[in-house]
Amino acid sequence: QVQLVESGGGLVQAGGSLRLSCVASGRTIRSYGMAWFRQAPGKDREFVATISWGGGSTSYADSVKGRFTISRDNAKNTVYLQMNSLKPEDTAVYYCTAPRDPYYTSALSEKYDYWGQGTQVTVSS
Repeated sequence: QVQLVESGGGLVQAGGSLRLSCVASGRTIRSYGMAWFRQAPGKDREFVATISWGGGSTSYADSVKGRFTISRDNAKNTVYLQMNSLKPEDTAVYYCTAPRDPYYTSALSEKYDYWGQGTQVTVSS
C-alpha cells in the first residue's frame, strides 16, 4: 500500500508561484511514473502533468504547458509541481497519484491506483 501526502497549496495572487510537494510512504517510487491531477469545483478531475520513473520524460496538459514543471527526487521519495504565472483558472484541489504497476505513465486518471488527500490552490485575480 502506498500513502501520498501533498503539501504546499495556498492562496496566491494571479501571476504568482507555488511549489507543491508529494511525499510517498509505504513503497519506493523509484520505479514508478507519477502524476498530478486537479479538480475545480463543479468540474471533473483533469490531468495536469506526469513524469516517468527515471524523470527523463515529462508530459503536461496544454493549459499548464510552459508554466508548470513536474520533477522528482527519488532519494526523498518525493514528487514536486512548480507552478509559475498562476491564473485564476488554476484554482483547484491538486492531487498526487501513483500507479500500482511500475515503468509506465499515463494522462488517464483511471490508470492510477493511489491518490493523496489533495491540497487546495486558490489564485485570486
